[in-house]
Amino acid sequence: MLDLQKHAEAILSRALKGGGLMAEIYLEETHAASIRFDDNKTERVTAGATAGAGLRVLDGDRTLYAHTNDLTLEGLLRCAEIVAAGASGKKGDQDYDFKPKRFSMPVKVPAKDVPMEQKLALVTAANAAARDHDPRVRQVSVMYGDGMKRVVIVNSEGTFVEDERPAILFFVQVVAADKGIIQTGYEPVGARMGFEIFDQKTPESVAIEAARQACLMLEADAAPSGSMPVVLSSNAGGTMIHEAVGHGLEADHIEKGMSKYCGHLDEEIAVPAVSVVDDGSLPRMRGTLSVDDEGTPVQPTMLIDKGVLVGFMHDLKSAYKMGHEPTGNGRRESYAHKPMPRMTNTLLMPGEDDPEKILSETESGLFVRKMGGGQVNPLNGDYVFDVTEGYLIKNGRAETPVRGATLIGNGPETLRQIEAIGNDLGFGIGTCGKNGQGVPVSDAQPTIRVKKLTVGGTG
Repeated sequence: MLDLQKHAEAILSRALKGGGLMAEIYLEETHAASIRFDDNKTERVTAGATAGAGLRVLDGDRTLYAHTNDLTLEGLLRCAEIVAAGASGKKGDQDYDFKPKRFSMPVKVPAKDVPMEQKLALVTAANAAARDHDPRVRQVSVMYGDGMKRVVIVNSEGTFVEDERPAILFFVQVVAADKGIIQTGYEPVGARMGFEIFDQKTPESVAIEAARQACLMLEADAAPSGSMPVVLSSNAGGTMIHEAVGHGLEADHIEKGMSKYCGHLDEEIAVPAVSVVDDGSLPRMRGTLSVDDEGTPVQPTMLIDKGVLVGFMHDLKSAYKMGHEPTGNGRRESYAHKPMPRMTNTLLMPGEDDPEKILSETESGLFVRKMGGGQVNPLNGDYVFDVTEGYLIKNGRAETPVRGATLIGNGPETLRQIEAIGNDLGFGIGTCGKNGQGVPVSDAQPTIRVKKLTVGGTG
């Protein structure tokens, strides 16, 4: 990599020659490996390195951005010329007295040191475990991926940080079929860890869980439709909070007036038992960082405190515009993308209720053990989520599996309909998509009961 400590001032000064509040260099180098296994055979194996840099100038309400994989001084100066050509605003204060800060997340077993043959063995073992689970399993897809990303972030305000970020992801998807019915199961595991992640959860156990889900749904009844109480297990992860609440509290939606939560800061928007935090500092979680992709240290950011909206997730641009402090939520998929406010690890905080009592005291409704994908419109808060594993509740017991259920609701309304919050906490992982970019995230929630939700089904 280019020695940015030596050349950053020249590059940033060139980027700001036309004006602009701030200039930034984001340099990235990633070493990664992946395996895709389908239909009892290895479909693809890749391993290698990528590197590149993005140059950004904040110019009033505009962001000027260019990127390159030419990491020579000349290449970055050319990139700086491109962004400078579009700038015309007032020039901000500049500080080139850099004091570099370096961060890393040490792992026990670096994935790059593990032979590819050993990684392939894990994938084939998972495939065999899923197929051995039940003869109704028809198709198994397994994906393994690991990476080590090193970033250097330097800006004209004096920020200079280096960060090393390990990541590992493994998931299994199973298709089961019987009597003309086809169902799928999906189970992932991922974290900011090395190969030691498989000491906590073996590939075989991941595969068997995916197969269990698919085969269980073959025997399920059609889900009912209508408005009813819904109990969401902590095993469902925080998909509901991530989609129905989190996206609407990303500050770019707030500043553009495109969120249902606009204008409600310091107001009660949920029942008093509800507290929501985004915390990129949680150890080893998939959404964890030392600093965000603008060099801002991550922190626990309280969003809702005992029912009151107290904050938003900011990157530098939204913080400048709204007069707030950045919260460490400026994230980007890669050097080819400009940053924007994004979630890291988003949690609905545990309450005081016994999770078992929450279910046993629910006479009827739907029990959700696993959530699938979802989507939300931040402008009005409306959402739709798939339920991948659900059960009918009868007399406080959830024993009859149902398939084909969806949850349909509105985020702000749901926050006021929560009537019980468990003292447990369960995490889910994923890759969050926004404006064409994907970033790794985690989300979490305790067991909760929502007084009434609309359930879409086929029964």
